[in-house]
Amino acid sequence: MEHINEVYPKRPSLCNCMNMRRASRAVTQFYDEVLKPSGLTIAQLALLRHLEILEQITISELAKKMRIDRTTLNRNMKPLADAGLIAIIPGKDSRTREIMLTQKGKDAVVLGWSLWGEAQNSIKEYMGEEDLVKLIQLLSKLEALVP
Repeated sequence: MEHINEVYPKRPSLCNCMNMRRASRAVTQFYDEVLKPSGLTIAQLALLRHLEILEQITISELAKKMRIDRTTLNRNMKPLADAGLIAIIPGKDSRTREIMLTQKGKDAVVLGWSLWGEAQNSIKEYMGEEDLVKLIQLLSKLEALVP
């Protein structure tokens, strides 16, 4: 985290959306870097964690639970299926497919979750608890812009 002092603060944009997108990309890159030893990105870990909790679920239901569109979910699932971390099986009818974690996926979640905890602690230390709580409240408020 020492490098942060060298570049903080960065000049903000006049556009609120651009400032949030830049911050989002920076946080995503930070988590991805911390998760690198697991071979997972933060988006992949989030998907695997949802499957760990939900067990077996249709693609549409998972997209809804994760609050992402099906196209993004399908794109994120492909490398996980190719790596044998998830299994995609026929659903209850011919139009649906269901997803579940494989044992290899469960093992990947254990390592990824441990590294995620390190990233969480680093962000908390960097932001400070009070600012982090306020940020989470504000982000929740912004997310409510779109039901």
